Amino acid sequence: MSLPPDAAGTADRAFALLQDLLPQHLLSRAMHRVARSETRWVRDAILRFVLRAYPQINLGEAANPDPFAYPSFNAFFTRALKPGARPLAGGERDLVSPVDGTLSQLGTVSSGQLLQAKGMHYTAAALLADAAAARHYEGGGFACIYLAPYNYHRIHMPLAGRLTATRYVPGRLYSVNAGTARIVPELFARNERVVCEFDTELGPLAVVMVGALFVGSIETVFAGEINPPRTRGGLVSHIETGIGRPFARGEELGRFNMGSTVVLLLGHRATRFAERLASGTVLRLGQALARTE
Repeated sequence: MSLPPDAAGTADRAFALLQDLLPQHLLSRAMHRVARSETRWVRDAILRFVLRAYPQINLGEAANPDPFAYPSFNAFFTRALKPGARPLAGGERDLVSPVDGTLSQLGTVSSGQLLQAKGMHYTAAALLADAAAARHYEGGGFACIYLAPYNYHRIHMPLAGRLTATRYVPGRLYSVNAGTARIVPELFARNERVVCEFDTELGPLAVVMVGALFVGSIETVFAGEINPPRTRGGLVSHIETGIGRPFARGEELGRFNMGSTVVLLLGHRATRFAERLASGTVLRLGQALARTE
């Protein structure tokens, strides 16, 4: 049963306040360790809890459908799909969803801003931790996609491109669900994240992997696990590994532990999102997001 708007707003504010009081990074470090435990009873206990809590998990499309065949919960959580389970829609000029998830917001980067929730915005410069890079996306399209714990948690390329920059940006670890997004200002620009930028035939592309509460790590296929460890002093880290590497459309880029969010920015002013897309639309990896003209 859904709450009335006033009660829902109160619940969102209470949850956001609770997160301010929690030791966010300590809890995430603990989750990182437990999720990778190969102690059988630990793995089995977490698996049984998660499988009961999230009946939406589709084991039939996993490359290995037996959850207890994985050495750890994290290995199960970041499981691969069967070949062909996510065909790519359209052609090379079509932007596709890089993940399974739920569309939070989409639109145009206007005056350097992206929509977070009704009446709330954040800047591309803050999200990317680079004001100069942010200018390349002015007037282009953006999409924010939330991954729930039951989703497939590998991230793939929405377009073919060549890696030009990777930045690890330290920050908080708020939950990134819809309730927190309605309450916490500049949520995605405050949370810990990994920014990957690419040159594509359609212009610059940014894939921003945003961490969240209990997200024990973000890793990429070219640099491995980027966090943890975390930087001291809140400094942005520029990662040189992989610079210049080409990626095919649909190729795996990285993965999350637990649910989180991916924000896409495409610096092409003629980006046209599919008409059926709106906040709350459920997406699958490879589904068409936008066409460029």
